[in-house]
Amino acid sequence: MPVTSSAAPDATSTPTRRVAWASMVGTSLESFDFYVFAYFSAFFVGPLFFEPLGEIGSTAAAFLTIALAFVVRPIGAILFGYMGDRLGRRATLLWTIGIMGVATGAIGLLPTYAQAGWIGAVLLVLLRIAQGLSLGGEWGGSILIATEHSGKVKRAFYAAIPQLGSPVGSILSATLFIIMTVALPAEELVAWGWRIPFLIAIPLLLVSLYLRWSITETPVFEEVVSEGRRDRVPFVSMFTQRPAAMAIAIGAALLGIGSYSLMNTYTINYGVERLGFSFQDLLIATTIGGLLQLVTIPLFGAWASRIGSARVVMWGALGTLLIAFPMYWLLQFSTFPVLVATMIVGGILPTMAWAALGGLMNDLFPDRFRYSALSFAYALAATISGFVPYLTLELGVATDFAWWHPGVVLAILSAVTLVSAWAASRLPVEPEFSGAHERESEPAPAA
Repeated sequence: MPVTSSAAPDATSTPTRRVAWASMVGTSLESFDFYVFAYFSAFFVGPLFFEPLGEIGSTAAAFLTIALAFVVRPIGAILFGYMGDRLGRRATLLWTIGIMGVATGAIGLLPTYAQAGWIGAVLLVLLRIAQGLSLGGEWGGSILIATEHSGKVKRAFYAAIPQLGSPVGSILSATLFIIMTVALPAEELVAWGWRIPFLIAIPLLLVSLYLRWSITETPVFEEVVSEGRRDRVPFVSMFTQRPAAMAIAIGAALLGIGSYSLMNTYTINYGVERLGFSFQDLLIATTIGGLLQLVTIPLFGAWASRIGSARVVMWGALGTLLIAFPMYWLLQFSTFPVLVATMIVGGILPTMAWAALGGLMNDLFPDRFRYSALSFAYALAATISGFVPYLTLELGVATDFAWWHPGVVLAILSAVTLVSAWAASRLPVEPEFSGAHERESEPAPAA
């Protein structure tokens, strides 16, 4: 009779809520670093590091520095995915968060073009590469730390908890920039104030390292090790054994990641440069939307536990598709209430797709190469999404910044995610301990 395994953590495992906190704090640091650089790139990277390229050229270069970290993410996903599936989830996450925090803090120490010519720009590029590599392994591990410490019934809910890191990071970074723009004159903000948000990443890193050091390895990975089921080359196995699931996972992630790049990077720059909003108004509206997500993400996670993660992603993608063009049409009226309403409505619907994304991906892959699969699928979707601000800018230039040009990008992202989530809903959920379940399902040999 085959040995079966329970999905519940054993008595020596870290309590699930504590693990959820550790995963969320890590993704919050990741998100804080991302949004700090996003806000920073929209207004400071160009003039401070790429001044000789001119206004349009420096803005394009700034957006490309965002894209750079996304380009190297798949490489980081392969590296840290291998570590996560071979060495463990916990140890790998200590590496990813450490690299991210140190690289982000170092950006705050860089010399500008006026101080050292192109040296600062070169160092900035190298640090963005380091950030991108660490990002490649961070999200997938955070999802697995949360889900693999929980039971199957609450797995979709706990998969949503790391997603809270996005609004937490957005709120922290936006609030910090609001305070700085109020407290510091513009010339001091440009001279030295922009460094503060990056240096704050260092104490946040210490908190994240402490929380992750204090948790145990997941029961799922321990089961994989004890049964001798670790995959030798997980990157190859995920494509040879689950090629359709990989394509579905990549498509399902596009809206959740791409909408943040569009709304919190391009739309902020577009709103100030073309629509006449103040930088502070845009940050306040973004913060209001982030505060709302602190409530909606757990609610959507609980909903995913009831109806399935893929269905929640579907509803979010469909809703976003329907409001993509009306939302950007309303922005043309350039009033603060319209801006806040747009950020709220435009934030809730993509948040459905974001909140349930981890649960959807977790259900697609077996445990023996799940870290690699989640990390690479997410990283590749993030790489594509990293070009969203730049491509939207180019579309704006080509259409003379017609009001509907960002809506085209958002609608495309929504449509791809909608189809992918529908396909995911048609696939069976992978069992938590796939090796034991697969052995149970094998037919008995013929006598």
